[in-house]
Amino acid sequence: MSLNLEQYVSEFSAQNINGEHLLQLDGSKLKALGMTSSQDRAIIKKKLKEMKVSLEKARKAQEKMEKQREKLRKKEQEQLQRRSKKTDKCSSDATEGTNEQ
Repeated sequence: MSLNLEQYVSEFSAQNINGEHLLQLDGSKLKALGMTSSQDRAIIKKKLKEMKVSLEKARKAQEKMEKQREKLRKKEQEQLQRRSKKTDKCSSDATEGTNEQ
């Protein structure tokens, strides 16, 4: 509707075309849905291409964030392990000092 193509809404609805299905449509499938105007198909295809690019950028950004989080988790885990080893060593050294006395 934002593209001024509301005349196709009823057919898309009747065919259960949702967002996921919409991204799979190409020129021939749009034509089969009753979109006879090549200009209208071009508008839809251009918008679909823009949407796919946006989705891909969002997916890559999400993957980047997940990698950064995982890297941070690993770093924190390593720091905890180092602290634990230091604490264990200090406790061991203190115990040995007490045993020697």
